[in-house]
Amino acid sequence: MNEIKDVKKERKFFGLSQNVFMFGFISLLNDLSSEITVRTLPLFLANVLGVKTSIIGLIEGVADSTATILKIFSGWFSDKVGKRKPLVVWGYALSSLSKPLFYFANSWPFVLILRFFDRVGKGIRTSPKDALIADSTEKENQGKAFGYSRAMDPLGAVIGLLIAAVVIAFGSKGIIDMTRSIYQKLVLIAAVPAIISVLLIIFFIKDYSPSGNKKGLPNLSLKGFDSQFKAFLVIIVVFTLGNSSDAFLILRAQQLGLSLFQIFIMLAMFNFVTSIVSIPAGILSDKFGRHRVIIAGWLVYGLIYLGFAFANVGWQVWILYTLYGIYYGATDGVAKALVADIVPSEKRGTAYGLYNAAIGVSALPASFIAGILWQNINPAAPFLFGSILSLCAMISMAILVRPKKEIRA
Repeated sequence: MNEIKDVKKERKFFGLSQNVFMFGFISLLNDLSSEITVRTLPLFLANVLGVKTSIIGLIEGVADSTATILKIFSGWFSDKVGKRKPLVVWGYALSSLSKPLFYFANSWPFVLILRFFDRVGKGIRTSPKDALIADSTEKENQGKAFGYSRAMDPLGAVIGLLIAAVVIAFGSKGIIDMTRSIYQKLVLIAAVPAIISVLLIIFFIKDYSPSGNKKGLPNLSLKGFDSQFKAFLVIIVVFTLGNSSDAFLILRAQQLGLSLFQIFIMLAMFNFVTSIVSIPAGILSDKFGRHRVIIAGWLVYGLIYLGFAFANVGWQVWILYTLYGIYYGATDGVAKALVADIVPSEKRGTAYGLYNAAIGVSALPASFIAGILWQNINPAAPFLFGSILSLCAMISMAILVRPKKEIRA
């Protein structure tokens, strides 16, 4: 109860605490930077360095999984010391420092190293940041808070991708392949918002000490967590094994004839849809239950991946990638709000570490499997695989996770 009283005393911006409101802008700037450098990295690897899809899948999988252990330890450590902000600052700072170095990328091992350090930064900051957002929000507004946070990420991506599209349009009109000079220009542009995001955290984010009993803090295990949380983690692993890196969606778009400029505009449209869906999805989850919104989002995902498997012309990719934004907006923030619902405040850092770790552990095999399926069977195979696993996750979610009203406080 003390946690909620303190939060209610804090200054509000559109019904959101200062922390949540400012984290939105921090996410916007960071995602603006990441979309310009990281989202376009598969095209740089394939077009400039001539890297095979299996290696791209390996790089993306390693990058997504690198932060796994750190996500667990950083979340648990923030619970133990009762401090979350320092970890968030250092995590954002490390990622921000690694991005400008992509300018010098000349081989895939060097790219892998940079992606490693970028994801180490994400691993340090993600779980404490999620816990800090939850600690800064009343229970009845968790969906709205995480929905807003999720909405600002893609809004930054929209801005970043439109900037990149302008650079490409003036640099080499109608080009299909990425070039080294274009990518280097994008890297330099992306460095500025990355640095600003770190300064905003330092000066505008307030640390919150987790409420509850500080004795007997959770160990790095599932022992002591509610069965609902354990079931949700298993379901997330199943789903993520079929949710390979978006690098394959971009490569699929290029394969079906979209130019580099068109791909940037398509990605901007995808992120815009994600942004406008995230807040309404979070509010709906506050009213009607997180699990229902997640199941609906996974259904959309499964249908979209089927579409990617059978697409044969460029305009179909435009439609599918736009719909893909609905899935992203409907599920990511809501899933994090569900975690906040089913674990107590003093265990949230550890819980988010385990949740993010479950995704990270699954990401490496997911992307590597997708690369192998693409290379050795056909480009449709990884999307069919992802669609089947999303169906399995939906059924499991409906059976094993109770509606919101049945979840204990």
